[in-house]
Amino acid sequence: MVFNYDTSDPLAVITAAPPSETPEEKAAREEREAESRRISNQIDEELRLHKADLKKHEQMVKILLLGQSESGKSTTLKNFRMQYAAEKWAQERTSWRTVIQLNLVRSINAILDAIKHPDADDGSRISFTERHQLLAIRLSPLRRVEEDLKRLLGAAANPVEVMEPSSSIRTVSPRPSAEFYVRSWEWRRFVQASQNGNESEHPRTRHEGTNSTDISEIIARCSEDIRELWEDDVIQDMVKRRALRLEDSATFFLNASERIAARDYQPQDDDVLRARLRTLDIQEYDIYVEESESMLTWKLYDVGGSRTQASILAHRHAWLPYFEQVTAIIFLAPISCFDERLAEDPRVNRLEDSFILWKAICSSKLLKSTTLIMFLNKIDLLAKKIADGVMVRQFLPSYADRPNETRAVVKYLRAKFNDTARNYSPEPRACHIYATTVVDTRDTARILDSVRDGIMREQLKKATLV
Repeated sequence: MVFNYDTSDPLAVITAAPPSETPEEKAAREEREAESRRISNQIDEELRLHKADLKKHEQMVKILLLGQSESGKSTTLKNFRMQYAAEKWAQERTSWRTVIQLNLVRSINAILDAIKHPDADDGSRISFTERHQLLAIRLSPLRRVEEDLKRLLGAAANPVEVMEPSSSIRTVSPRPSAEFYVRSWEWRRFVQASQNGNESEHPRTRHEGTNSTDISEIIARCSEDIRELWEDDVIQDMVKRRALRLEDSATFFLNASERIAARDYQPQDDDVLRARLRTLDIQEYDIYVEESESMLTWKLYDVGGSRTQASILAHRHAWLPYFEQVTAIIFLAPISCFDERLAEDPRVNRLEDSFILWKAICSSKLLKSTTLIMFLNKIDLLAKKIADGVMVRQFLPSYADRPNETRAVVKYLRAKFNDTARNYSPEPRACHIYATTVVDTRDTARILDSVRDGIMREQLKKATLV
């Protein structure tokens, strides 16, 4: 049997057609060969895309912002965007006006709720006058304003389920106003409509008649009454004696109520940093950081931290998919809350909850190569509590007889968190810990520069090892 093939090609004997091949067999063979070439080309294309994706990830820094609710994650994200995405930040600043108005109105309504119950936590009775009752009546339109603002922002009006504490557990007074949530896509839709000057096209405005101009007018008319209520000595005494849990930024907004309630009010950076807007889902933002004459993409993820019964599994479990190929984790621990308990579960001390989360993150094998960065946050509030005479050892027995001073408390907690990272990390690694007040833009900008340099050094070190 003679085969006709090119003897210079060693594979020709394999690919050569059989000498007695019929036209039908030839057609079938050529069809098989075409299918093989198609599959081969498809594999080559997938390999090319995979290689390009790997190269892209090598040039991308992925950072997760983790921590319990109200730890300062969103504020840290705002600082990143203010420093490294200044143009987009400036474009969005005006859109925060509605959120800031809501923060102010919610704080006033919380105080009005407390006026209805004159019995203080210490058993005494607060004597409200007819003037207080009159102010409460005059400010009653703010009830409707709060609901309108929530609808405008697309809030999911589902209150947090709070577990009843046992009688033996000391708790601070809960917030009178139920927590609310906003979906990130709804918020971004609102931001986009605001930037384009088409707020009337926003679904909440079009279908429910919510109008930000009318809302601003009502708030402006209430401005003097808001200021009078907040500056009243009896109200200030009530807030202090009842340990009324307003938002951390409530005092800032209430002190600036005259400016914020103005009809032509435009948000400032400090206003936006302190504005609280709790989202149901995970927020993702890109920033671009210059490194060695090139621009690196940093992907920042703000992951929710609620501990409600539904969220323990559904929300914190949602962190896991984001752990893959993560470059660094910035964990925020609000150390000013050493004397507070979780609103969602009053059995759990908030500082203890931060330790539990931190231990889980440090011990995760998925994160064994991840750079760990911790912000011991809200140092300003810690200093204020200590100045007011709150004794740390009363709530943190292990603190023992150490000085009841801010610097000493920070040093003690820094060592505790650092020990946890060292003892529970699957592999030895550095842990960078900073004492922060993330609403302080100047100090936070300096810290973020240090964080950036540290991450770049770690990236270079890993590249050198590879």
